[in-house]
Order: sequence, then structure tokens, then C-alpha cells
Amino acid sequence: MSERTEYGPLTEAVYYILLSLYKPLHGYGIMQNVKEISNGRVTLGAGTMYGALNTLLEKGWIVPEIGDDDSRKKEYRITDLGKENVEYEIKRLEELIKNGKIVARGEQA
Repeated sequence: MSERTEYGPLTEAVYYILLSLYKPLHGYGIMQNVKEISNGRVTLGAGTMYGALNTLLEKGWIVPEIGDDDSRKKEYRITDLGKENVEYEIKRLEELIKNGKIVARGEQA
């Protein structure tokens, strides 16, 4: 993984947005995909989603997809740095589950 200054927990919205952008999507497509992959549990509002997209663009975790100039819908895709953050989050969540099982259920690692 590349050197970076921050690895931290992702919000659920950001996590699902990043997962959605493993294939290029526009804003509405992201909102629909997040709802689908979360089994309807997570619904993004436009303000939340576009605020998160702007932050992810600034961090270099996503980029606009270069496409047809005639299209009014801007598509985005995840970058390698964004993928590194998803992988880090998966490992972090796996550790949370493992530790929770050890403590709450008395299971061994």
C-alpha cells in the first residue's frame, strides 16, 4: 500500500459509495447501487452523496470518468488509493468482528 497520512474508519455512506464506484457510475446510479447492495438499509440523500463525492475527489480516492461530453451525467470511478482505503476498512471491520466474537461469545481467535 502507498504511504498516506490517514487511515481511519470510513462512514457507512463513504464505504458504500466507494464500493459502488468499482464500476463507473453517475450520482443517481450510485444512490441506487448503495440501496441495492445494502439490501435497502442505506439510502443516500443527494446532499450527503454529493458532499461525499466532493470530499472523495479532493482526497484522490475517486476521479471523474472521461466520457461523452454530450452527457449531462458525470460518472465517477474509484482510484487505486480509494481501493486501498476500502481494503483497509475491510481489514478493520474483520478485526472488529473477530474481537467482538472473542469477548461477547467467549470464542477463541
